[in-house]
Amino acid sequence: MDLPGKIAIMGGGSWATALAKIVLSTQDSINWYMRRPDRIEEFKQLGHNPCYLTAVKFDTNKINFYSNINQAIKDSDTLIFATPSPFLKQHLKKVKTSLKDKFIISAIKGIVPDENMLITDYFAEYYKVPTENIAVIGGPCHAEEIALERLSYITLACSDIEKVRTISPVFKNQYLKNSFCKDVTGIEYAAVLKNVYAIAAGICHGMKYGDNFQAVFISNAIEEMRNFVDAVHGLERDITDSVYLGDLLVTAYSRFSRNRTFGTMIGKGYSVKTAQLEMEMIAEGYYGTKCMREINEKYKVNMPILDAVYDILYEKKSPTTVIRQLTETFK
Repeated sequence: MDLPGKIAIMGGGSWATALAKIVLSTQDSINWYMRRPDRIEEFKQLGHNPCYLTAVKFDTNKINFYSNINQAIKDSDTLIFATPSPFLKQHLKKVKTSLKDKFIISAIKGIVPDENMLITDYFAEYYKVPTENIAVIGGPCHAEEIALERLSYITLACSDIEKVRTISPVFKNQYLKNSFCKDVTGIEYAAVLKNVYAIAAGICHGMKYGDNFQAVFISNAIEEMRNFVDAVHGLERDITDSVYLGDLLVTAYSRFSRNRTFGTMIGKGYSVKTAQLEMEMIAEGYYGTKCMREINEKYKVNMPILDAVYDILYEKKSPTTVIRQLTETFK
């Protein structure tokens, strides 16, 4: 496989739109799969995504749009998936075309619910994609800041380091830098956990805990993250690298973070259901919390923050009581 070949963006949300902007800064054209034909027509008329990052203008002559996922796959060599993790299965159920000879890049910072599987494992097990043909994108990289062309950094990971080294120029321009490594599993789990921790940070913010406490919270969260990823995937890594700690920080602190926003609403007294209804976008940490709690039943890592968020979201326990108890475990 000569990488990258023809690149397809799979998804129509804000992160997919940001990735399309990035790829078109280095490539002549892209394929772009969006589920809804009416959105594609509107996009062509307006010259921008009608629903997400609407300020980002596109030359639609450089985009081949698809509402048929199988045709998009057939016409592409590298597929960048950027759909919310809870909906990935639903999208892939329509796939009748083999993915075995495609290079898959997951830009999904989530986990497959029910199966409790990492995205890369799901592609490998259910779609027989060789692990050396699956990569992930991680790091502190909000779509909204890509839209504004603010300097950002990503990490590309693949078990075959030469493949991400080859493809890395696709994701490099004047406002985006990148690095690469082999820690696919560690980066994926860290990306799920940082969403959970961002919900907790938001709950504390909504309850009027201050910056002093948030600093202590993040210190404990990164330690909990390190303990878990070291337990499940003993690869040598530096948890202070931006793909782990940096992504946690931006997700826990940024006004663009939907997980923090979701948590803040709960901290202010919203029910989980009401907060979900008022959110315009998916807070993936809600699903990630349950998945990670169930996965950790196998590994039995001490994870008081994960347990606290689970108790609030799924056991409907009082945030005031749960967070007060959690603070007693911090140092």
